[in-house]
Amino acid sequence: MAKRNGKTAARRRPGHIERTCRERGLRMTGQRRLIARLLDEARDHPDVVELHRRASSADPRISLSTVYRTVKLFENEGILDRLEFRDGRARYEQADVEHHDHLINLATGDVIEFHSEEIEALQTEIARRLGYKVVYHRLELYALPLGKDEE
Repeated sequence: MAKRNGKTAARRRPGHIERTCRERGLRMTGQRRLIARLLDEARDHPDVVELHRRASSADPRISLSTVYRTVKLFENEGILDRLEFRDGRARYEQADVEHHDHLINLATGDVIEFHSEEIEALQTEIARRLGYKVVYHRLELYALPLGKDEE
């Protein structure tokens, strides 16, 4: 796992989104390439409005509806994963990165990616005990920072 700001994070592959789009035969306009590049470079989980803000600083002609349509296309093609963290905004990240879970800081809205072998093993064991095999899961922890007296 890669580290970002001292936290464990999933490894992103630079240029992966645009390459995947081309491999799947998607027409890549300049604006789609820009959106793909911004998503590839994102170290956070931007929503469409934030993605539009970033894109319009590079290309003032890009519309919010173009960003919405492009993100929806990438999501429908399985290139992006849509994440909803109970804040009413759909956020996005590269699909097919190493498995990871998310901790959402309720004070700041920051999303911290992490991976825990202990949690993975516990989930597998619980499912086995109940007569199941885990085929997919998504773990989201919603948390507040500890105060100095709680550490």
